[in-house]
Amino acid sequence: MGVAVFSGMIGVTLFGLFLTPVFYVTLMKLGFKKKTTKAPESKGTSIGPAAAGAAAALILFVGISSVGAGPLTIGPDYRKPTNTVPSSYKAVELGAWKEGRPLDNVPKGPWWELFGDSTLDELEHQAVGANQDLKATFARVDQARATARVARSEFLPSLNFDPSFNRQRFSPNQDPSFGAITANSISVPLDLSYEIDIWGRVRRSFESARAEASASAATYYNVLLTLEGDVAQNYFLLRSLDDEIRTVTSTVGLRKEQVQLVRSRFEGGIGNELDVARAETELATTEAEAASLEKRRAELEDALAILLGANPSTFRLAALNGTNAWNPLPPAIPAGLPGELLERRPDVAIAERQLASANARIGVAKAAFFPVVRLTGSGGYLSGDIDNLFNWESRVWSIGPTVSLPIFAGGRNRAEYKRSKAAYQETIAKYRHQILVAFGEVEDSLAGIYHLSNQAVAQNRAVTNSRRAADLATQRYRSGLVSYLEVVDASREALQAERGSAQLTGQRLVVAIQLIKALGGGWNERQLVAGR
Repeated sequence: MGVAVFSGMIGVTLFGLFLTPVFYVTLMKLGFKKKTTKAPESKGTSIGPAAAGAAAALILFVGISSVGAGPLTIGPDYRKPTNTVPSSYKAVELGAWKEGRPLDNVPKGPWWELFGDSTLDELEHQAVGANQDLKATFARVDQARATARVARSEFLPSLNFDPSFNRQRFSPNQDPSFGAITANSISVPLDLSYEIDIWGRVRRSFESARAEASASAATYYNVLLTLEGDVAQNYFLLRSLDDEIRTVTSTVGLRKEQVQLVRSRFEGGIGNELDVARAETELATTEAEAASLEKRRAELEDALAILLGANPSTFRLAALNGTNAWNPLPPAIPAGLPGELLERRPDVAIAERQLASANARIGVAKAAFFPVVRLTGSGGYLSGDIDNLFNWESRVWSIGPTVSLPIFAGGRNRAEYKRSKAAYQETIAKYRHQILVAFGEVEDSLAGIYHLSNQAVAQNRAVTNSRRAADLATQRYRSGLVSYLEVVDASREALQAERGSAQLTGQRLVVAIQLIKALGGGWNERQLVAGR
C-alpha cells in the first residue's frame, strides 16, 4: 500500500511540475498585456512572476500534502484478537495422545497418502483438477483480488481523454445579446482528477478489500480441504459397503445351502415344513438386504462421480476383489497442540480476515463525516474551427482543488457508521464461534477414534464368537438335537456381527479423515501471507 501511495504522490507532483512552466508563461503574458492596456481602469494588481511562482508552489503543496496524511488515517487500527486456548485437548484423558511440536505434525500436501491406497490417490488428483465447485471458488478468488486492485487504483490519479463537439445557435433576444449567430465548439482535453486521501478513506477501503481477498483465498483452501475430505470419506464408505455386500452375498449362498438341507430333511421325513418356510424366509430376507446395499452403493458411486467432476452415467468404480474381509487400520494422527489449531484451520482464517475487513469499513464510514479534497486539472485544445484546433493559441487549461464538505445527509452517514460498528461486532461473534466449532470438531474426532477403537476390539470378538455359534447350531441341527429356529438365530447374529464389523471399519477411517480435516489438513495460515 505504501508503494501505491508513494507512486500516486509522485504522479501528482510530476503533473504539477509539468504545468508549472505553462502557468509561468501564461501568467507572464497576462501580466504583460495588463501593463500595456491603456484603459485607466486597469490599474489593479497585475499577475507577475511572483504570483505564478506562488501558484506553482500551491499546486506542489497540494500534490505533496497527502504524503504526510498517514497519521490522519481515521478509524480503529486492526489488531488480531487474542484467544484463550486450553493447554491440551480434553480427549487426552481418554488415552496417551502424542503431542507434536509446533506445525511439525501437520500432514503436508497430499495428506490422503497416509492411508496408502493408490486408488484413493488417483481419485483425489482427479477431483482437485475437475471439481466444478472448486473451479467456481477459484474464480471467486480472482474476483476478490480484482476488487482489491480496483480499490488500490484510487491511490493514483485518473486521467481521461474527453473530446467533444458542440454546435449552438444564440438567440438575438437574450441579454447580453450576441446576435443571431451559430457557433461551433470543438474541445480536445485531457481531464485529471485525484482525491487527496487526507483522512484515510482510500487506505481503509483498500485495507478492507485486501482483507476480503485474503478471506476469499482462505475460502478456496477451505473448499479444497472439504473436497479432499469428502472424496476420501465417500471412497472409504463405498469400500466398507463393498465389504458388507461381500459378506451378505456369501451369506446368500449359505442360506441357499441351508434351504437345500432343510428341504432334503423334510422330504426324507426327518424335518417339518415350518423349518422349510423359515429357511426360505431367511434366504429372501438376505437377498433383499443385498439388493438394498447395491442401491446404496450406486448412490455413493454417483456422489463420488460428482465430486470428481465426472458424469455419473459413465463413471464406474470396480468393487473389491477377493473373499477376505477388508479391514485396513486407520493411520496414527497426532493431534498436536491446541494453540496451533487456529493457524491450521482455513475456516478460522476466513472469519479472522472478515473481521479485519469489517474493522477497516468502520474507518471508511467514519471518513464520510470529513471533507473530501480533490485535485482536478484539465488541459487541451478548444476551437470553433477544426483547422485551428491544434494551433498553439487554441490551448486551454485549468487546475485547482475542490472541497466537498457534508453538511446535511438526513442521518445517513451516522446510520452507516453505526451499521459498520454493528457489523464488526457481528464478525467478532462469528469469529469466536468458529473457534469453538474448531475445538469441538477436534474433540469429537479424538473421542471418536478412541471409542471406535475399543468398539472394534469388542466387535472382532463378536464376529469370532457368532461364527462359532452358527457352526455349532448347524452341527446340532444336523444331529437332530435342536430345531432349525436355533440355526436361524445363530446365523442371523453372525451376519449382523460381520456387517457391523465392515461398517465399523469404514467409520474408523471416516473419523480419521474428520480429524485431519479438523486439524486443517496440510493447510497453514502462512499460505495466505505468501499469496498476498
